[in-house]
Amino acid sequence: MVFSTMSRLQKDMDAATTYEEWKSAAIAHDKSTGMAKWKSDDKSKQFDFKSIRRRLRRLRRLRAQKDYAGVLYALNEGVHGNIDGMGRAELYGKAKFGTKKLIIDYVSEVSEALKLLAGPEADGIPRKERADFFRRAQHCYGSSALMMSGAGSLLFFHVGVVKALWQENLLPEILSGSSGGAIVGSLASTHSDSDLERIFDPENLVQEFERDESIFRHIAALKPNIVSADEVRAVLERLIPELTFQEAYKRTGRHLNVSIAAAERHQTSRLLNAITTPNVYVRDAVMASAAVPGFYPPVALAAKNDQGERQAYLPSRKWVDGSLSHDLPAKRLARIYGVNHFIVSQVNPHIFPFVSDTTREQGMMSTVRRATSRTAREWINAAATIMEKPLSVSPVASRITNVALGIINQDYIGDINILPASRLFNPLKLLSHRSTEEVIGLIAMGEQSTWPKIEMIRTQTEISRTLSRILREFDRRRAPVRRRSLSATS
Repeated sequence: MVFSTMSRLQKDMDAATTYEEWKSAAIAHDKSTGMAKWKSDDKSKQFDFKSIRRRLRRLRRLRAQKDYAGVLYALNEGVHGNIDGMGRAELYGKAKFGTKKLIIDYVSEVSEALKLLAGPEADGIPRKERADFFRRAQHCYGSSALMMSGAGSLLFFHVGVVKALWQENLLPEILSGSSGGAIVGSLASTHSDSDLERIFDPENLVQEFERDESIFRHIAALKPNIVSADEVRAVLERLIPELTFQEAYKRTGRHLNVSIAAAERHQTSRLLNAITTPNVYVRDAVMASAAVPGFYPPVALAAKNDQGERQAYLPSRKWVDGSLSHDLPAKRLARIYGVNHFIVSQVNPHIFPFVSDTTREQGMMSTVRRATSRTAREWINAAATIMEKPLSVSPVASRITNVALGIINQDYIGDINILPASRLFNPLKLLSHRSTEEVIGLIAMGEQSTWPKIEMIRTQTEISRTLSRILREFDRRRAPVRRRSLSATS
């Protein structure tokens, strides 16, 4: 009887068409399997539940007493990622929905305490002291980013992922993408929230992409010499506004990062964004990131100069598909933005045998698999080094080897990995046109693959999202003060 109930609830989750439907079935599933009781019980070997319980009681007491200085002191030593092990992936893999109530309560209490300190009730603490604390806390806690892999015509899976996160107000402010991931990232980062619901509607996307088949021939069919750069640009002009990275950030508040690889030998890959290349046009960066070598010619970038005119950016350089060198630029995002929490939407079929939905799997088989993968990578790199001189005789062989090494030596997983439920994609179809039904199916698959991760993402990012909102508000309040001050001086 219990088994049949569980089976029915699992089918309900699989058949869900909205997150609310999936959530209802998942909660019922946890109740039928005893996981609801597990969530309500503080005890666990996976994290220091006693320490978290003490911290929670202390914060609640200080808030009830309106001891703002005490709250500030307590938060100074209690706001950082994975405190007492409560961010461990294992804690989110047992139940279908959520994790230990103690963890959720503690994260919520910290978030409410931060809001309290940011409000007028805490005016007894100097504003500068509070602002310094919030900035320090944000630096210590870190931030989250969504990284979208190269995708070919599977880019619609990314659309579903972004849509599911956006609808739950969980889409990170920092996005990165290469190839198909760059296209989806640019759509999310150049359009306002009021436009996204229309843009990410499956039927609207199908109409936009099918209005001119050249977009599919560029990012899907990729047949050389069929589509000119002008034709591709004409399509992208409909999808992506003519904005620089800096202008896109000012419009949406989202940091778009696009990976591109150098077409010439001895040149390094780049990560384009509002910080490193603020004046480069997003549209050109996306074209470059989707230019698969052998199928589409390298792309030159353009930037806006100090007169507001369009001009060549590094005119002697051309660029190709960023997934060849930095499909998921985690280290660069960490260095530029302080990102320490990575959500990955991954649809590259060639890496599916080597990844799972978590980087923290335990057990003998997962340990053996990781060790085998590392050993194989080292042997391949050693062989390439030995053969470097013989291969240099043939530029084509040398180029192919460098591309292969670039793919092999990358890390394709993050802290939270969103993978297709069905990974049996035909690699040959990555470069083929998708029917309307397939496009809608891929978007739905992206949403459905994201739903089981939603509560993990919500819990693990709530504090960083709260800190970001508080600092934006502090900066907004400070701006008028500066203007009044300047007026008074003049």
